[in-house]
Amino acid sequence: MEKSFQRSALLVTLSLFFFSIPVSLSVPFVLFHGFGGACSNDKVSNLTQFLINHSGYPGTCVEIGDGVKDSLFMPLRQQASIACEKIKQMPELSEGYNIVAESQGNLVARGLIEFCDNAPPVINYVSLGGPHAGVAAIPEGCDSAFCILMKAFFAVIYSDFAQDHTAPSGYVKKPMEIKNYLEHSKYLPKLNNERPGEKNSTFKDRFTSLQNLVLIMFQNDTILVPRETSWFGYYPDGASSSTPVLPPQKTKLYTEDWIGLKTLDDAGKVRFISVPGGHIEITEEDLVKYVVPYLQNESLFSSEHETI
Repeated sequence: MEKSFQRSALLVTLSLFFFSIPVSLSVPFVLFHGFGGACSNDKVSNLTQFLINHSGYPGTCVEIGDGVKDSLFMPLRQQASIACEKIKQMPELSEGYNIVAESQGNLVARGLIEFCDNAPPVINYVSLGGPHAGVAAIPEGCDSAFCILMKAFFAVIYSDFAQDHTAPSGYVKKPMEIKNYLEHSKYLPKLNNERPGEKNSTFKDRFTSLQNLVLIMFQNDTILVPRETSWFGYYPDGASSSTPVLPPQKTKLYTEDWIGLKTLDDAGKVRFISVPGGHIEITEEDLVKYVVPYLQNESLFSSEHETI
């Protein structure tokens, strides 16, 4: 009987030991580019290949429509729907995959995570300069394609025409026009579960299923106003863009846990990272330090919570 007890104890010990060891999984990743980008663009293709080379895992850039043009003029709800169907048709992702997204591509990625029915699970999600809480204004002195398009439509951004014919209109959130925003913006209020009485628990459940959420903000970002939107930080409702920005933990989205950001953070699954550089200007060293680990299997079981 004593020997039987010893064998049982040994089996329990071995079981605990082996279950504590991270399981080796070959998890591919997909990349979503930002506004005005394309998978065939040198910068995007080079980034995709860099991440493949340094992670040792397969990856691909997922194109929405024709790339540049559709990133400008296709509504984000349609872009997210196309991404959903594409992902479900990729058998290599059927057991789960990771996401890396740039700028506006993050809102496509999050639409995929929250809205896509019967999709394979997203394990780790790395966001590079994503306008998660919205953008409040057009950057001063900006002459990029993003700013030119925004200037043309900003005064009527909540009109049906702007909402149906420009991608950025889906995430413009004017703090002094919150009622108009909630009633007429066709994408971000749904994505962030902002509308009173219309909170969707499925969106929250899907977002909180992530193993790791990595939010990277660029310290000299002049394209996103405010830059803290990359961390879900934003202006208080009714405030001007000169008002101090609320950190993510002080926003209602976080405190009332509309999409599960607080749940993920409390579980140690969120990293708020700040890196030098302008919008999406990330060094190879920072890619290796902050992105690559979350494309490798050892990061799947990480519970580290860190603000850098």
